[in-house]
Amino acid sequence: MQPITDSGAFSPWEPGIFSLSIYTVIVLVLISILFFLSSWLGEKKPGTEKLRAYESGIIPTGSARLRYPVPFFLVAIFFLLFDVEGAYIFSWAVACKSLGWAGWMQITFFIIVLLAGLIYIWKKGGLEWGPCLKKD
Repeated sequence: MQPITDSGAFSPWEPGIFSLSIYTVIVLVLISILFFLSSWLGEKKPGTEKLRAYESGIIPTGSARLRYPVPFFLVAIFFLLFDVEGAYIFSWAVACKSLGWAGWMQITFFIIVLLAGLIYIWKKGGLEWGPCLKKD
């Protein structure tokens, strides 16, 4: 596969930006036509049963807004943060031979920064599920 040069990027005969933009326009036009046809030809019978929220066959009662404790959201955010770390480390492990010592130093720095963040969160009490006691 040859790299795309500046002269061939907008050529209709070379794969590049021109063919990608044409494809994008065609897809958007097709989606717009399908949305229009489905809304125009679709059957509309509004009613109270159709407007009711569907909860697996159970008729909803009461408010749907439940209050979750703040530590629940903090732990969820920390999980996402460290889950992404795992994805980066696994991708580094696949390419570690070709990255050499420079890649090893970079992933070591990455892990040290994340461990420092984990220690900071731990010291501040961000991982505590008990009653909120402010520690200074």
